[in-house]
Amino acid sequence: MSPLLSTRPSALIVAPLIGALTAVSSGLLAAATAAVVLAASPAPTFAASPNSSPYAQASWYNKYLIVSSGTASLCSGNSGSMPQPPFGANVDASHECGSQSETSIAIDPANPNVVIAGSNEIQRLPMRAMVSADGGAAFTGVDLPLPPPRTSRGFDFGSDPGLAFDSNGVAYYSYIVVFFGAGGGINGTEMAVARSSDHGATWAATYFALQTGTAQFNDKPMITVDTGVGAGHHTNRIYVTWDHATGNSSSTKNGNNVLLATSDDGGATFSAPVSVSGPFTGRTGGIGADPYVAGDGTLHVAWQDYAHGAILDAASTDGGRSFASPRLIAHVAGFAFDIAAQNSRGALVYPACGASGTTLYCSYMDGSAAATNVFVAKSTDGGISWTSTAMPSGGDQFNQWLAVDASDGSVNVAYYDTGTHGSAAATYTLARSTDGGGTWAAIPVATAPTDETCCAPSVNLGNQYGDYEGLAAAGGTVRPVWTDRRAAVIDVGLREEVFVAAITPSP
Repeated sequence: MSPLLSTRPSALIVAPLIGALTAVSSGLLAAATAAVVLAASPAPTFAASPNSSPYAQASWYNKYLIVSSGTASLCSGNSGSMPQPPFGANVDASHECGSQSETSIAIDPANPNVVIAGSNEIQRLPMRAMVSADGGAAFTGVDLPLPPPRTSRGFDFGSDPGLAFDSNGVAYYSYIVVFFGAGGGINGTEMAVARSSDHGATWAATYFALQTGTAQFNDKPMITVDTGVGAGHHTNRIYVTWDHATGNSSSTKNGNNVLLATSDDGGATFSAPVSVSGPFTGRTGGIGADPYVAGDGTLHVAWQDYAHGAILDAASTDGGRSFASPRLIAHVAGFAFDIAAQNSRGALVYPACGASGTTLYCSYMDGSAAATNVFVAKSTDGGISWTSTAMPSGGDQFNQWLAVDASDGSVNVAYYDTGTHGSAAATYTLARSTDGGGTWAAIPVATAPTDETCCAPSVNLGNQYGDYEGLAAAGGTVRPVWTDRRAAVIDVGLREEVFVAAITPSP
């Protein structure tokens, strides 16, 4: 994951902190051509996965090892930007020394030429924003703020980017902050939301929900803003979700709880957290939560419940103050899958969602270590029941994101595709539907493949592509962002870079 909770880690760092969190082991791939209707009862109960097994690593742990070791990158140092290399229709937004991975992107609704992307910095402490004022042709890098360390000679870093704009063009960037003491042990985590009112040139951050207790950990935030107006909407309210690990997830009282906080003052302050996923009876396993707002103002939050092998969705009609019982979107066969293209990190299972009016769409990955596919689930009854459809056939598909273009209702899903199951190289791909998910057409976005399984010393095997990539769509233009290390990137002395593209499909 991000530097988030990954699928494999260090028992020395993670186990004392959060206990033995559980993941669901891989299972069989659902039939790729079938559309399965999954309806949930008004008060659903979800059986624990029979194949759950412990997972050990925090994904940010690899970043910790790198930033504390002084290891040099292929550049003369681990910081510094290069002139933006030309890659044709694909734009190297980061053009920066060191490795970047795990991305997000947003388009300013007040000025669509303003595009901001974000990513993890693997060899550096802060988060990175990549800012364009010319419609994505050129990008400038900006570091996000970090708070001071909590202890003398300690340090902290950021992880897990999420980006959104409000209707006035103010940008918001969510991330976690992980604190370390002088000896390298974790001594706290907190949420961060940075805001920019000058198109990403400068940022001011608000930090909240600090956790310092034993076996307490905040992780994997995502952000959205209600830009709707009229009845049911809370215009420009900011919603941030994350998972909060407490104790041992095999306990009947502890586990990963999905939380939400809101802001009505432009991100200056945030509310006390509200539980989205609980209470459950038995183990809980929330991770990868994604908030999104329907056309009637209803707030939805979807997440993976790895303790029960499910993608779930919960709705709030009071602006995030309370949530109805979660509904089942789909069953999934694992927490993550060790497919060939992401073999050292594992490809995380999570939802990425959006809405067109009151029609809801959530993408997710399912499968096994031998083969994975991306699916899109659709609901026309407010999330009570869902129908899932596989994306066009290819190879192993992973790290998907979904965006609905409000201007035309198109549903867009971007993901890596290896072309053949079991292949190591992957090409970032866009699937698109203009008929409400009835039919889909897929095209390659990346103009060259990336292989994150080989080629030292440029490859960063601990992070590979990261846990997720990003996608935004507005005004008929679709903007994917992804982690790229094609041969031409290696040739100019760079490592994992953040690439973007602007796609304007025919009507």
